[in-house]
Amino acid sequence: MAIVAGNPARVIRKIDKYNVMNELEKCMAGEAYDCHDSVFLEMKAVATRWMLRYNTLPYDQRAQRYAMLQELFGHVGSNCSVGDGFICGFGCNIYLGNNVSVNYRCTLIDCNTIRIGSNVLIAPGVQINTASHPADWEDRRNPDFDSNPASYFCKTYARPVVIGDNCWIGAGAIILGGVTLGDNVTVAAGAVVTKSFTGDCLIGGVPARVLRRFRSGK
Repeated sequence: MAIVAGNPARVIRKIDKYNVMNELEKCMAGEAYDCHDSVFLEMKAVATRWMLRYNTLPYDQRAQRYAMLQELFGHVGSNCSVGDGFICGFGCNIYLGNNVSVNYRCTLIDCNTIRIGSNVLIAPGVQINTASHPADWEDRRNPDFDSNPASYFCKTYARPVVIGDNCWIGAGAIILGGVTLGDNVTVAAGAVVTKSFTGDCLIGGVPARVLRRFRSGK
């Protein structure tokens, strides 16, 4: 089955008359899925080849770099840039608004969608991880692995991440799946964001909490 970069919806299909969800549909619905299914292996292969090209493209070839972002990402607004050392899961689940700057060595694991608004700064070393696993081993182990070694030995699920307009994500911050940040949120360097926050605030710490409300949020 061919993968069309930039539009994962094109590879979603219904399996039979009982309307059974395939692995990609399970993934996008936030349910447990087999991350070693062929559809994901092919999507990762597409992204890996793209990263090899993108991360060796000279910095001054900005038009070509922008064109490559449009080639893979789900959407790229105007005046967007992504620095060297960039790592993504699939790439096609990343959506950028206008005026988005992703600095060096950032990792966006977009097994589910990552939607970033306009006027957003993402500092060096930021991680956005939509994928995760159950915490308890008994919940995490995949009971089908023994009979199907081609599957992944652990259960995996992925939840979307939304970052609103006018946000600044500080260096080394980590944002986990299922998090939504409202407009005008600043994330302090090194924060681990495990839950959603409304707009107009500075958050920081491990786990992140509100450190200050901005005047516009009063």
